[in-house]
Amino acid sequence: MRQDVIARLLRAMKQAGLDALVAISPENFAYLTGFMSPTQPLMRWRHAMALVTADGRTALVSVDMEASTIRAKATSGTEIAVWREFKFDAMTVLADLLRKHGLATARIGIETDYLPVGDFAALHDRVPQASFVPAQALLARLRQVKTSAEIEILRRLSRIADRSITEAYRSVGAGSSEMDIAAALTRGIYEQGAEYFKLMIVATGERSVFPNVGPTDRVLKHGDVCRVEIFPMIAGYHAGVCRTAAIGAAPPQAERIWANLTACKHLLLDVIKPGASSRKIYDLYLEKLAALDLPPISFVGHGIGLHLHEDPYLGPTEDQPLEAGMVLGVEPLIYETGFGFGMQNKDMILVTQSGCELLSDYLDTDALLIVS
Repeated sequence: MRQDVIARLLRAMKQAGLDALVAISPENFAYLTGFMSPTQPLMRWRHAMALVTADGRTALVSVDMEASTIRAKATSGTEIAVWREFKFDAMTVLADLLRKHGLATARIGIETDYLPVGDFAALHDRVPQASFVPAQALLARLRQVKTSAEIEILRRLSRIADRSITEAYRSVGAGSSEMDIAAALTRGIYEQGAEYFKLMIVATGERSVFPNVGPTDRVLKHGDVCRVEIFPMIAGYHAGVCRTAAIGAAPPQAERIWANLTACKHLLLDVIKPGASSRKIYDLYLEKLAALDLPPISFVGHGIGLHLHEDPYLGPTEDQPLEAGMVLGVEPLIYETGFGFGMQNKDMILVTQSGCELLSDYLDTDALLIVS
């Protein structure tokens, strides 16, 4: 278990009046343990759960199929209760664990937005005197400010993504295909240490106006604008980086539009700092877009970590002051330029004590990348 995270959680549990908390989603299981149960994100019923009591005791619950992996990754001596996949007794095993720790009548935080209704009902039936209260907002708020270990993972992932995209671009040219970009990109992230990747976007030429599309067999042509984005993963964490390039030469208007997006990027780097209003940053960005005669976008940044999108948003959402330790995915973009191509520059940015740090710093994106 991650003791720095547990210490934060215990303080939040005390403020919320919780006797215990059970993390059930893949993201929050990874947040507490430092690793992800391999198939839980793919097979919702394969519950992996982490129990933390108000006095700091911890235990894990694992499906039998993953038990050996959980034991190998967990801190030595961690209590692990195992449920049987084809007996469907996960809630029975969790209820037994709660009773074992004296929590049969306790006030327990649980992720009600993740646990299926049928499972929640089964759990309540087995410990009917326990009081279960939603804990997802508490956990999401804690995850907004990263620990030093989380920041180092996200810094590493940012550079993996940035370098892999850059090198994938440099491995292709006119006559190559989007699949060639994808192959080079996939190889690159694994060579540099990523464990998985969540999403890959490869959109070239006329397809560059589409927001979230994967690679096809489309052949690259001289003058194509290309948008490539990837979310590599380590220990359940993601970094999202997008880079735009032109094949051979930039088409008309592309350099001008890119210069404007670059100006927007530097505006954001100047204003992201502790105490800055998330909503005011977005409003300032909209003013900049209007001054540059660029179309508005629904948001320009968001928190990122164990989810692709987390709070806070730099958008028309609830206003929130930024804090040191937050990590943001910031993405000046125009999908519909009106010239048959879209452009996007997405970076990973850490809010520091005095300002911000660009984590995706492998490629200098001030000039549009031209792939020869």
